[in-house]
Amino acid sequence: MATQETVEHKYVYAFAEGNKDLKELLGGKGANLAEMTNLGLPVPPGFTITTEACKAYLATGAEPDGLAGQIAAHLASLEQAMGKRLGDPEDPLLVSVRSGAKFSMPGMMETVLNVGLNDRSVQGLARQAGGSGGQSAPGGADRFAWDSYRRLIQMFGKTVCEVPGEEFEHALDDAKRAKGTRDDLDLDADDLRGLVDAYKKIFFRHTGREFPQEPREQLDLAIRAVFESWNAERAVLYRRQERIPADLGTAVNVVAMVFGNLGPDSGTGVAFTRDPASGAQGIYGDYLANAQGEDVVAGIRNTVPLQELERLDKKSYDELLGIMARLEGHYRDLCDIEFTIERGKLWMLQTRVGKRTAAAAFVIAGQLVDEGLIDLDEALHRVNGAQLAQLMFPRFRLDHDLQPVAKGIGASPGAASGKVVFTSARAVERAAEGESVILVRRETNPDDLNGMIAAQGILTSRGGKTSHAAVVARGMGKTCVSGADEIEVDVPQRRFVVGGQTVVEGDVVSIDGTTGKVYLGEVPVMPSEVVQYFEGSLDPEHIDNALVRAVHRIMSHADAKRRLAVRTNADTGADAARARRFGAEGIGLCRTEHMFLGDRRELVERLILARDNTEREAALAALLPLQRADFEEIFREMDGMPVTVRLIDPPLHEFLPPLEQLAVNVAVAQERGEDVAQEEALLAAVRRMHEENPMLGLRGVRLGLVIPGLFAMQVRAIAEAAVTVTRGGAVARPEIMVPLVGAVQELETVRAEAEKIISEVVGDSGVEVLIGTMIEVPRAALTAGQIAEAAQFFSFGTNDLTQMAWGFSRDDVEGAFFWRYLELGIFGISPFESIDRDGVGRLVRIAAQEGRAARPELKLGVCGEHGGDPESVHFFHEVGLDYVSCSPFRVPVARLEAGRAAVQTDGSDSR
Repeated sequence: MATQETVEHKYVYAFAEGNKDLKELLGGKGANLAEMTNLGLPVPPGFTITTEACKAYLATGAEPDGLAGQIAAHLASLEQAMGKRLGDPEDPLLVSVRSGAKFSMPGMMETVLNVGLNDRSVQGLARQAGGSGGQSAPGGADRFAWDSYRRLIQMFGKTVCEVPGEEFEHALDDAKRAKGTRDDLDLDADDLRGLVDAYKKIFFRHTGREFPQEPREQLDLAIRAVFESWNAERAVLYRRQERIPADLGTAVNVVAMVFGNLGPDSGTGVAFTRDPASGAQGIYGDYLANAQGEDVVAGIRNTVPLQELERLDKKSYDELLGIMARLEGHYRDLCDIEFTIERGKLWMLQTRVGKRTAAAAFVIAGQLVDEGLIDLDEALHRVNGAQLAQLMFPRFRLDHDLQPVAKGIGASPGAASGKVVFTSARAVERAAEGESVILVRRETNPDDLNGMIAAQGILTSRGGKTSHAAVVARGMGKTCVSGADEIEVDVPQRRFVVGGQTVVEGDVVSIDGTTGKVYLGEVPVMPSEVVQYFEGSLDPEHIDNALVRAVHRIMSHADAKRRLAVRTNADTGADAARARRFGAEGIGLCRTEHMFLGDRRELVERLILARDNTEREAALAALLPLQRADFEEIFREMDGMPVTVRLIDPPLHEFLPPLEQLAVNVAVAQERGEDVAQEEALLAAVRRMHEENPMLGLRGVRLGLVIPGLFAMQVRAIAEAAVTVTRGGAVARPEIMVPLVGAVQELETVRAEAEKIISEVVGDSGVEVLIGTMIEVPRAALTAGQIAEAAQFFSFGTNDLTQMAWGFSRDDVEGAFFWRYLELGIFGISPFESIDRDGVGRLVRIAAQEGRAARPELKLGVCGEHGGDPESVHFFHEVGLDYVSCSPFRVPVARLEAGRAAVQTDGSDSR
């Protein structure tokens, strides 16, 4: 019988086997290490364990078959390339074990450095470090070796065995206190040897076992810990925040260690090929001599600007600049680079397309077009609506003599004011109570993610532009000031001291993420320059503002490329005028019920509660001129542009006195013997019309059919206003939208009456009035082919369509249980924020297809708030809608995303 050879699945790749396009398999870090290796750059040798291995491990709780053998084979190749064995007592090979998912998740998963050190190999490391030349580290080679060992125990204990990290930090603080210093570098070899003993005791106390001495066991446990960190709470939270799919898994990179903590001729740093905060060209980054990479990212010691490296080590500096230029040209984008210098030898540890602020995204995209690296379509693809929305937020108004109390590094732009809190938990707690907070820390770490999300801004006394706080804040669009070292943060006492002033928890501070300045109290804000540009007060052709010019250029291209028109939701002339300045091409939703609030509520109440035709007609006659004036104002503002007017669509309870309160008032008046005949009649009418679920009751088209003359009055007001405006020299293009239609017969009844009134009013004025319906009831979507025979347009009311499709009451469910659905992953995002493609989206698709099949010229739009959501705009483009409509402030966002949808290539990802 013939045997069939089993082909072993490949789970491990040497760096030379990969490339930058294999991010799904090798993760971003592994793919980019492979790319740099293939470019011939100085990358330490290593290998990558794939995301497939991670997913298999997480699915079964065990390593997949063949993985251990493949790791052993690649480790042997690495040992041969380095001429060393892992953990060898005489000349040990040490490795780092690092996570690396497809999408960058800075600080969210695990890293372990110096794997392979133990009680014997630490001695060999010291001998080799002492005998390999170069400048001596403070305290010599022994100090370096014991410093590396204590770092391994600390990282391994916290990452692999869940030993509380603060216990190691307290032991380090105790050692520095005993030495009379605040600087790690002042600890000598004996101090660090003692610290290693202290760390081992902490490890044993929490794990019940000695620190592992077998190098391969250290490696295997570290790899598993990185796999498991994919599902760590902070990683799950970050993925949810950034909308990263949960099923991707992380790769694991095993890399030969190079050491930046060997002495003054060694060091580590992070570099950006352009400023990730502003987009300005130049040399940006942080460098820390005699340190390992985690020291820079963690912000434990304050760094020096990257330019200082030119003075410290010009050869390495010049080589680094050449590599930076080469990488940016190769990736055609801003690159974020991590490097280490080991005794004058430069090593590249990582590169990736760098995270950047919203402002930098637009500026850099424009620069790269000018440099011929990308075209305008690609520039449009590289920015997004969420970034544009950020740029429209206000900034501080500093037109009075306001002095900052401290100045740090502007790590993530924006203006934020709030009450000071000193812990992540407190930030979450106070934000949940509706307060704006500023999270103040010495430095943040991945465990602070909840608080960083909850806070309006982050302020740290340590770190730089590449610290954890800076990188994560930029990714989330949060205002951040880091490295404000004038501030002495006292977390246990919940206070900080600066310039002799004490700021306690609950005091208000303001931080400017652009300038890095910190102010006491709340600072007033002013409109952003981008909003001023959209409103026409800044001319991009005649001002020296790189951001405004870049926004103008990319928005112009988006407008030229997009197929979707963008309208606005507006109920007043002022809203309409602002939306038009923001680029709106019409009104997609004018809510007439908003015109009946305030002083007019009494007239509507009289109409609803009218006892006979005389009372009803009197109320309608009083409302007609008011409605006509409303529409005239809007038609004039939107001269020549379509205006979709939705006939009145409120639940009745919004216009009637509350039943319970009215009943109490009548009872009290009766008890006093007062004449309450009128109030009793009102109470009887309110009881008669009371509904248990008014959102599904007498509203929309049902109200228009039940109350004679209501829709007729509105149609007449619209038609008369259009004629008046047109005869005055403007052009009115009204579209009448009938709400909450579920059956074609409802629309046919309303349309027949409306067409008679329109014909009578319009005459030979040339005004054309379209009649259509809002698709917001699931039945309407499913019978769209029938309804289209009576409708000239559909507008999807996705707010109500979402409520009815899910069986949700929006007013109740978001606070009641959505938080739990998000936590459990049932929702990636609220279906009221972004369209539910599979459910509600399918109803939209069905209605669009069947409606157009029945009436090919049928105009299709959307007027729910989804019309301004970036992800939803892409869906509406795919489905073939003609326009989206959203609130005025979101019009530029919708314009941009409509352009991006038009140029987006299949399978591309906007993250």
